Amino acid sequence: MFKLMLEKFKESIFSVLPVFVIVIILALVGIFTNTFSLTNPENIWTFVLFLIGSVMLIVGLSLFSLGADLSLLKVGEQVGNYLTNKRKVWLLLLMGFLIGVIITVAEPDLLVLAESFSISSIILILAVALGVGVLLAFALLRIVLQISLVKTLIILYLFTFILAFVVNYVNPSFLPVAFDSGGVTTGPMTVPFILALGMGVAHARGGRKSNDDSFGLVALCSIGPIIFVLILGLFASAGEQTTELIKVSTFFDAINEIAHVFILKLGDIAIAISGILLFIIVFEFAFLKVKFKKFFKLIIGLVYVFFGIAIFLSGAELGFMKIGTMIGNIFGSSDFTWLIIPIGMIIGFFVVMAEPSVQVLNKQVDEITAGAISKKVMLITLSVGVACSIGLSFLRIILQINILWILVPGYLIALTLCLFTPKIFSAIAFDSGGVASGPMTATFLLPMATGLISTLTEGNNVIEFSFGTVALVAMTPLIVI
Repeated sequence: MFKLMLEKFKESIFSVLPVFVIVIILALVGIFTNTFSLTNPENIWTFVLFLIGSVMLIVGLSLFSLGADLSLLKVGEQVGNYLTNKRKVWLLLLMGFLIGVIITVAEPDLLVLAESFSISSIILILAVALGVGVLLAFALLRIVLQISLVKTLIILYLFTFILAFVVNYVNPSFLPVAFDSGGVTTGPMTVPFILALGMGVAHARGGRKSNDDSFGLVALCSIGPIIFVLILGLFASAGEQTTELIKVSTFFDAINEIAHVFILKLGDIAIAISGILLFIIVFEFAFLKVKFKKFFKLIIGLVYVFFGIAIFLSGAELGFMKIGTMIGNIFGSSDFTWLIIPIGMIIGFFVVMAEPSVQVLNKQVDEITAGAISKKVMLITLSVGVACSIGLSFLRIILQINILWILVPGYLIALTLCLFTPKIFSAIAFDSGGVASGPMTATFLLPMATGLISTLTEGNNVIEFSFGTVALVAMTPLIVI
């Protein structure tokens, strides 16, 4: 166990280190150009919190990766095998829906998005959870009935964009939030479970296409929230963005904020993960009738996941949210605003390496393809895709382009490529879009976008143009892969 933990720790250091170095370089440039003043106590403590947050990211990511291997991945595959072997379609659909709702409510990325939007958090989370539940049930049915993933994606995205054009006319502020919700839903709690679930169902069904069908669940589950939030946008209205930035100017402020954020995250994750814990208890004892010793190992893994994701999210919020906004503000108010595009692309290239879900997907791809698509190749490809998306996102903000003018051509290219590439690449590509847009995007890149647009427009159109960054991060990896 110690050797495995050390391996995870090394992986986490190499994942977080590039982002850490880039922010240090930007801070040094800010000091020399007098855009980042060391005489301001708030700036100094923001930087200190960034250092602390970076360490928390490494520790949290290590614990989460270890816990996911020991619990979420194992349970997901067990559930998939069990449901398929039972050969009861109604049970597959019911369990798929329930699992989708339960794990979505437990998704920390969704909490970040919901708290940043002015509509009731409960209503938004409920809409997203129902979207994932419905599409996960359908995704499992698709594997069993061997329905073409590419044809399914084309039909669903066609319906989604027709609905999006209607919402763009009726309630445009909901448009970027809807597409962002599809990205944040497939985060560190959801992805390991759903990926393993797909593998379990595909392998239990067997056949030549079992490897191809092992992927695609994340892709379909990402569409559900978009559709359901777009429908919500036909009937609800949104106000202004409500995210509050941390203000720290003394040592005691810093200690108080660290304790406050960490305790808050522990509470949020405890409430969210309770549904998963209850499901595991019922499934393991009532259906599989496992021995307590085996069940105890799963619970230990879930404890690692609990503390890992709480530490990771606390570090992301404490260390990266404020400094991301500051970077956006600095470039937005300078004479060199356009420089944020190449700098953002460099940051985007490395930020994806620190996403917990990316590591899980890359490992699964490497195993399923027997190393033919290695973790290294996947990581570099995803990094290129995310770099492109951040460049597009900041270009969109500076020129204030409607997000549909980027999303429609982008998805059209991706879906067209699916007609010519091997099926397993299509499934992996659309799954990768979901996993690339995780907590680091929500707590670092999204605040950068918010800081940029709020400075450029003096607080106007913040919702319409800051949201949508996650959606673009979820789009470009599809094309590149």
